[in-house]
Amino acid sequence: MLGFVRTDNEALVSCLGDPQRTVAAYRELLRRGENAVSAIRAGLRDGNPAVREGCCRLLDHLVDTDSMDELVLMADDSDARVRIAAFHALACDRCKGDTCAPGPDRVLEPALHHLASDPDPHVRAMAAELVGKFVHSDTRAVAALRASHANDPSPAVRKKAGWYTPGGTIYERILPSGTAVR
Repeated sequence: MLGFVRTDNEALVSCLGDPQRTVAAYRELLRRGENAVSAIRAGLRDGNPAVREGCCRLLDHLVDTDSMDELVLMADDSDARVRIAAFHALACDRCKGDTCAPGPDRVLEPALHHLASDPDPHVRAMAAELVGKFVHSDTRAVAALRASHANDPSPAVRKKAGWYTPGGTIYERILPSGTAVR
């Protein structure tokens, strides 16, 4: 099966760190769904950043409420690729719907922190997406996105932050019905 010696969930999670096996392991873990979630959560503590990143990407699709706090912790991982995957998993509603979407009480503070000060521009861009989810309900989100739009050293981050500020394309698209533009 898939060319693996062992095919238990833990072994598949460890294969996420092997460039030759990562795609097949990822697909198999995704297929196994909720039966693999505990092994995937355990993989968030693996010493290999590629395993941690793969686990964050899997939790984007398989997330449950018990995994949210662990994804929030991954936003502070030492590896930028892991932080990017964690912020994507926390921000993206396409893959999971709104049933498990974390509220601002869980994710806004880490997102604001990384938007303002993460050394990696890709992480700041993903943090902008997460902050942008709260732009209509939290004035701190608007202020942070405006500051990033005006001052971030990366043109890509400035552009993305601008999409979520009042008047920006995404800001307008996600405007709650019956809400006046600020």
